[in-house]
Amino acid sequence: MVDFEAGDKHIAVFPGCKPDVPVIYLNTFSGEGQAIWKAAQILGCPPLTLVSISNLDWNHDMTPWNSPPAFKNGEPCTGGADDYLRILTEEIVPAVEKEILAAPRWRGIAGYSLAGLFALYSMYQTDMFSRVGSMSGSLWFPGMKEYIAAHKPKRRPDCLYLSLGNRESKTRNPILKTVQQNTEEMAAFYKADGIETVFQLNEGNHFDHAAERTAKGICWLLNR
Repeated sequence: MVDFEAGDKHIAVFPGCKPDVPVIYLNTFSGEGQAIWKAAQILGCPPLTLVSISNLDWNHDMTPWNSPPAFKNGEPCTGGADDYLRILTEEIVPAVEKEILAAPRWRGIAGYSLAGLFALYSMYQTDMFSRVGSMSGSLWFPGMKEYIAAHKPKRRPDCLYLSLGNRESKTRNPILKTVQQNTEEMAAFYKADGIETVFQLNEGNHFDHAAERTAKGICWLLNR
């Protein structure tokens, strides 16, 4: 593993067995890269380089526009995704690929929760990533479903992976309870457009087995 800083973000690179394997950029809440890397190895994932990015301002960096708190005593979302995406594409990606000394076979982007929302949003802002994984993505986020229906990706993705826990929508919260319906509708939208897309339900709530769910999505992207 190689660690370095880019701006105020912490980058952990888990290199593949050779330099020209795919690279997946994974935005994480608190540096879960090591756990996800181990889970991916247990699942027998094909070779990859995993780049885990942490020290994110979660409700700012991962959200595309401002939104009030989704639940009582929560923090508002302050819509800094475009600014963070510039850091990712202009600073972090070049620094990583200088470190691994080769262009990857392909680049993917993935994330869990709000980082899953960000992964999906990113393909409408940059053509840098060809495969996208949104694991337990926060697709309840107000306006996201409508945004996707009204915009075209900068690059048509090779494939998309969407997942949720089967109890995530079992809530009285009127915003969060839309997550499964929204995710299923988005999956159907991409499938109808001819993009290879899968939606998988996992056992449990939002916080159950996050590393394993993330690794599962990454393995799916690698096996296409």
